[in-house]
Amino acid sequence: MLDFLISQYKNATTLQIILESLAFIFGILSVYFAKKENIWVYPTGLISTIITVYLLYQAKYFGDMTMNFYYSIMSIYGWYKWTSSTNQPELEITRTSRKEKLIGIGLFILTMIITYLVYLFFDYKLEIPNYIDIFTSGIFFTAMWYMAIKKIENWTLWIIGDLIAVPLFAHRGLGMLSLQYLIFTILAILALIEWKKILNNKIHK
Repeated sequence: MLDFLISQYKNATTLQIILESLAFIFGILSVYFAKKENIWVYPTGLISTIITVYLLYQAKYFGDMTMNFYYSIMSIYGWYKWTSSTNQPELEITRTSRKEKLIGIGLFILTMIITYLVYLFFDYKLEIPNYIDIFTSGIFFTAMWYMAIKKIENWTLWIIGDLIAVPLFAHRGLGMLSLQYLIFTILAILALIEWKKILNNKIHK
């Protein structure tokens, strides 16, 4: 595994390695803070996604690049939603309503369409990994919205998307990002368990 990761960076620049390392560290921190319901999920996530946008642009993975740009915007929205004001109660963990499920499906489909159009805009030849990218983009954007409004289903979507992203990034030669998504998967499973406990405790009070 270590040899695989190292071999992918033989021709990488020092700047690329530093930036990818920073994206890796702040991305892990973001998921950890999300698991703990800590507001630092958003500033750390913003740093990670902004760096990742640049790296994916350089690598010409425009679908993923667009998705991380969306993450940056959604992080700002989530930051606002998670911050309590004097006139609003603190946002609590809940399950999605029927309306929110339908909105989630709509976001999933809309995101896939937009990601596909981004590829067309850049006149990029679509191959199987790109279609997988389009699909995971829909999953991740919906998960990001559910996280912003503290819906427990966000973790299920993150787990599915992360499991797909691990081999996808490995195939693209982005070993550090592949390892990052493997760690994301483990953290998302742990977060789902923790949020379920919090939700169950609230229900049984």
